[in-house]
Amino acid sequence: MDDYRKIPLRANKHIGLVAHDGRKRDLLEWVIFNKGTLSQHSLYATGTTGALIQRETGLEVTRLRSGPFGGDQQMGALIAEGEIDILVFFWDPLEPQPHDPDVKALLRIAVLYNIPTASNRSTADFLISSPLFSEPYTRLIPNYGARMKRPSFLVGLFEDSG
Repeated sequence: MDDYRKIPLRANKHIGLVAHDGRKRDLLEWVIFNKGTLSQHSLYATGTTGALIQRETGLEVTRLRSGPFGGDQQMGALIAEGEIDILVFFWDPLEPQPHDPDVKALLRIAVLYNIPTASNRSTADFLISSPLFSEPYTRLIPNYGARMKRPSFLVGLFEDSG
């Protein structure tokens, strides 16, 4: 286990909520259905999504900027700082996004920091219904420092053989 860093997650999870325009209604319906459970946790959301959730549910939400204006990057920074424990990001696979590099960076950061991530309602349902959702949990982050070194199979590959 030296290859991993252990990060304890609190029972009160800090949940990031993000949805593209074509998926905001889906995310809102999911939040409404799970309002009782979500009210026991700390919610963070990008701008418009957060405003919609607050207005329609009355839940307290820490609002970031809108996604295209840096909200996705803010969410990624919160993940990197250990502030976000779970990401629910209903992204729209059929619509091109002007801030697509930011979207990809957010998803990359979530994977890098081993954050449970749901990109659709089915996965979000499985995630929120897990017994681990409301319990302390130890998240393992791989030691990427060791992987940053040049892989051994490349040694000698580029050396002059003549």
